[in-house]
This record gives sequence, structure tokens and C-alpha cells, in this order.
Amino acid sequence: MSRQLRVAAYAVCVRDGRILLARWVARDGTRRWTLPGGGMDHGEDPADTVVREVAEETGYAAEVTALLGVDSVRERRTRRVSGDFDFHSLRIVYEGRITGGELRPETGGSTDLAAWHELAAVPELERVALVDIGLELWRERPPAGRAIGARAGNG
Repeated sequence: MSRQLRVAAYAVCVRDGRILLARWVARDGTRRWTLPGGGMDHGEDPADTVVREVAEETGYAAEVTALLGVDSVRERRTRRVSGDFDFHSLRIVYEGRITGGELRPETGGSTDLAAWHELAAVPELERVALVDIGLELWRERPPAGRAIGARAGNG
């Protein structure tokens, strides 16, 4: 079975009791909220990745204020042409602070909307599990940088 590793960096940006999220559009058209972020380019520093991705997906300039942790997910996936493969996603989660720019949606990317959401309203959102993982890392600041409770959450 073939293997694929994807390394990505994401930002937890919380301001005035609200979190910045981007709405991810899956290939089947399903839309769920996620943390702004995405895949690293070869040779790119992860902190530079998250700053670039926040800008692309939300229109905001951001800075990294802390490394919150790393999340590792491994699953079996299927490609139409080549069949099953072993997919490993390594997600580096940072705390970010917005420093400028204007909120706007991404054009031509994997997200179609960016918005601030009240922290108390997050459990009601259609979201990926990474949102819960990021919030757990942000709230708990685990010394080992690993979320435990959020893994039992949704998708």
C-alpha cells in the first residue's frame, strides 16, 4: 500500500471571545468550519506557512505568538485511480494574533468563507475535529503539546 505524508500548519486566533475560522469545502461539496491554515510548501518554515495560509484564507495579516502543539492523524484513504493508501497528516497548531488586513473569503482555494465565531457557539457549528483540537490546545496548553480530549469529538 502506498503512503502519503502531509505536513500542515494552522492558527488558533481568538479575539474578544471569538475565534477566526475558515469554511472548508470538501471535494463532495460538504462545507465545514476549520482553523485557517494548510499544507507546507517544500523548504517552508511552519511558522511562515501558517502566516501565509491565514492571509490566503482570511485576508488578515497575522503573527505567531505561541506553538500550541502537534496533532497526528493516520487513516486509510482511497484514490479513484490507484486505490487505497496510508495517509498520515501532521498538523502543527500555533496561536496567532491578527495584526492587520481586512476579513475576506479566499478565492480559488479550498475554503469559501472566513468569519469570527463566538467561542460559546463553536459546539453548534458544522466543523472538523481540528477546531476542537486547536481549542483544547489553546485552553489547556498541555506541556507535551498534545490534545487528548478533543480526539473523541466529531469528524
